[in-house]
Amino acid sequence: MRIGVGPHRLWPGRESELDGVLETARTAERLGFDHLIAGSHLLAGDLGVTPDPLVLLSAIAGATERIRVVTSVLILPLYNPVVVAHQAATLDRLSRGRFTLGVGTGWDTAEFAAAGAPFGGRGKRLDEQLATIRELWEDRAEGMRLGVRPRTAGGPDVWIGGQSDAALRRALRYGDGWHGSAVDTDTLTAVRERLAALGKEAGRDPDTLTLTAGTLLLPPGFRPAVDLPWRPLGGERATADSIRHELAQLEAAGLSSCSLWFPVATEALPDALEWTAQELLLTAPAD
Repeated sequence: MRIGVGPHRLWPGRESELDGVLETARTAERLGFDHLIAGSHLLAGDLGVTPDPLVLLSAIAGATERIRVVTSVLILPLYNPVVVAHQAATLDRLSRGRFTLGVGTGWDTAEFAAAGAPFGGRGKRLDEQLATIRELWEDRAEGMRLGVRPRTAGGPDVWIGGQSDAALRRALRYGDGWHGSAVDTDTLTAVRERLAALGKEAGRDPDTLTLTAGTLLLPPGFRPAVDLPWRPLGGERATADSIRHELAQLEAAGLSSCSLWFPVATEALPDALEWTAQELLLTAPAD
C-alpha cells in the first residue's frame, strides 16, 4: 500500500505552524513516503488555518525530487475550471508528472458565500467542471488550448471524494481513483459493492478505479493537539501492531493508497513521521 502524509499537523492554529512545511516535505521524501497531501479551505475557522493547496504543492514540488503531491481535496466548485485545468497542467509539467488532483464538492457554505459561488447545484457543477478539465487536458476543447499542456498523457490522475451515489458515479465517469475519508473495512466493502452496481450503469469496470482514503494517525506515545474528529487508525490507544493490522485489513479490502494526517503538536510532527516510517514503511532513512 502507498502511504502519504500531510506536510503540517492537522488543523494548525496559526500561520507560523506552516513555516516548516518545506522541510517537513523533504523529511517525508527522505523517509520514503509516497506522497504529500494538501487540504482546501479558503477561510480560517474551526479547522484552523489552511494554505492554498495548489500554491503549497507547487512549492513542495520545487523543494523535492521524488515524492508525489496530491490535493485532498480541492473544492472545485469554488473555482473556474479553465483556471484549475491550467494550474494543474502546469504543476504536473513542472513536477515531472508527480501531481494528483483530488476534488470534492465541499460543505462549508461560508466559503461559497465568500467566493461568490452558489452552494446549491455544486455537484452538477462539479461534473461539468471535470468534463471541461478533461477536454482541455486532452486537447479536445473546441477553439481553446491551454497555455501549458500537462506532462502526463491525458492529464494528471484525478481522485474523486465523497461516498454518495452521485460521488461514486462521478468517480466512475471522470476519476482515476475514488478518495474516501476515515473509512473502515465495512465502509470500503460497501463502497466496492456500490461501485460494482453503478459501474454496470456507467459502462466502466470498477476494478479500473483506484481506491484511496485519508485518515488520522496518532502514533503510540504521542498526545493529540486537537479533539479527534474521528477514530484514528488503529484506535485511540493504538500500537504499532494494531495500526499495521488495520492497514493490512484495508489493503485486503481493496485500499491501495492511504493518506495520513497527524493530530499532534507541530513540534512533534518530525518525530511522528520518523515513527511512522520505521514502523509502517519498514525502510531506514537515507543518509
